[in-house]
Amino acid sequence: MTSDRPDTQLLAAAVSAAGDVVYQWDLVSDGMLWSGRTHEVFGAAAESLFATGEAFHGRVNPEDLPNRLKSLSDHYLNREVFDCEYRVRRPDGEFCWVHDRGRAVFAGSGEPVRFHGIIRPVDRRKQNEARLEHLANFDELTGHFNRNRLRQSLQQLIVHGQRYGIPGAYISVGIDKLSLINDAYGYITADAVIVAVGQRLERIMRASDVMGRMGGDVFGVVLSHCPETEMRTVAEKVLRVFRDYPIHTPSGPMHVTVSIGGVAFPTHVQTSLDAITRADAAMHDAKRQGRDCFSLYRMTDEQRRSHRRSMAVCEQVKDALKEDRLVFAFQPVVDRRTGDVDFYECLIRMRQPDGSVIAAGQFVPTVERLGLVRVLDRRVLELAVRELSEHAEVRLAFNISGLTPADHGWLRALMAMVGNRPEIASRLIVEITETAAIQDIDETARFVSTLRGLGCKVALDDFGSGYTSFRHLKTLTVDIVKIDGSFVRNIAGNEDNRLFVRTLVDLAKNFGLCTIAECVETEADAAVLGDMGVDCLQGYYIAKPALDRPWRLLQANGSANPPPDATATAPTGPGFPGGLILRPVSV
Repeated sequence: MTSDRPDTQLLAAAVSAAGDVVYQWDLVSDGMLWSGRTHEVFGAAAESLFATGEAFHGRVNPEDLPNRLKSLSDHYLNREVFDCEYRVRRPDGEFCWVHDRGRAVFAGSGEPVRFHGIIRPVDRRKQNEARLEHLANFDELTGHFNRNRLRQSLQQLIVHGQRYGIPGAYISVGIDKLSLINDAYGYITADAVIVAVGQRLERIMRASDVMGRMGGDVFGVVLSHCPETEMRTVAEKVLRVFRDYPIHTPSGPMHVTVSIGGVAFPTHVQTSLDAITRADAAMHDAKRQGRDCFSLYRMTDEQRRSHRRSMAVCEQVKDALKEDRLVFAFQPVVDRRTGDVDFYECLIRMRQPDGSVIAAGQFVPTVERLGLVRVLDRRVLELAVRELSEHAEVRLAFNISGLTPADHGWLRALMAMVGNRPEIASRLIVEITETAAIQDIDETARFVSTLRGLGCKVALDDFGSGYTSFRHLKTLTVDIVKIDGSFVRNIAGNEDNRLFVRTLVDLAKNFGLCTIAECVETEADAAVLGDMGVDCLQGYYIAKPALDRPWRLLQANGSANPPPDATATAPTGPGFPGGLILRPVSV
């Protein structure tokens, strides 16, 4: 496949420098011609290994061959670019990963007669991908499942148990006084203890059980087909194994004990988060009892009644989602200098079949505990985009839960809704609570960057409650900060809050961020915040949330004639030069 033409020599040099291999496959005779450093890729000269297409396919990994043949068939049929990755067996028996791209030449009758392709070795990339996949599922120190992977397995078994009535259990196993071992002998010995504990747990568990490291000195074990009455038997077996046999470490043998907490499912839990939280609480109770013992999580009568109430609320929310009875109440956020509405915050409400309306505080916390908040956040997004599509004159904001920044499905839904609609994205503000944002600052930063890349604005809600630092604000690159209402209420009469809020405002202004004070309830508080330089105000002093769309009321009635269900008042504090503020009836 070489000649003396300059362009051919240049191409051959480029292919050789890149480490690629070029081939031509005569589809009529099945002969193959090769060019490039084939020995480095395949471990031998390709001409001797793959003189024909049949010989080449004989060395493709049998697991990958069907995929390559299908890709070729699709290419011949649809004329799309052939692009495939597969493994090829070397003469020493080892397999190498290659990336194969090419295109066929077709005769006048439409039949493929030749195929030209380029093969690139991708062993290193595949090794890195395999390592990343391993780290995504397994703990690097012990090799057992990590927290996320164990939670997935636990959730699957809980759902299975709920559906078919199969009992199971989850136990948290905490190593006692590991910090003392670390302080006395160093982290190498402490790590050796962690690894040995994991290995010992793995040996005594059944094949059907699933275990992993939850982090630090805690392991989690999912016991399938395990009634609550048998959980204590399993726990005593674990305790006895650690009591009777020392663990061998680089610093010598050590007697290590564990404390265990357990919870049964589906009796006492609905989600994996419930199970982990309650088993951890029971484990800490075992440590308080003196360690080296087992504690079973049990609901009190009041907890059981509360759980039933929560389940009833969750069912109401599910019905409301199905019947489209979730609605917004709108609360304006106004510019304190002009009194004009900057945007409206959308506050979720649940309309009951009898027409009554339930505020978010009565159902959102329950929804978060029972794992329905992702579905709720998706519906909030849909409702907000619908409003923005129907009303081009407004800007809207809504709050999301702390789980949504890691929810790639929610992000894909947002991209589908506003990705090609900048006129919608530019009027959308997504609020993230500060405490949730700083729990995983890197994940949140990626989420914020994606939102802003789409043209949306991002607000950091409850600013001040999570002790945000300069580094946090620099990493998150939000557009707006909303000062936590607990510092705003009665700020006129609280010197400590005035000092703290002034510090927050200065911090935000150093980054060029818009500042909003929430929960502004009096004229005196509004005046103090205006003196501090806060940009916008939100709260009952400005207007209470209303189910009716306030901008429609303004358009329909004008600035001088408010409707019967709203009162027109103009705040007289600093920053309000007599502009009209509508106060719809609160919801």
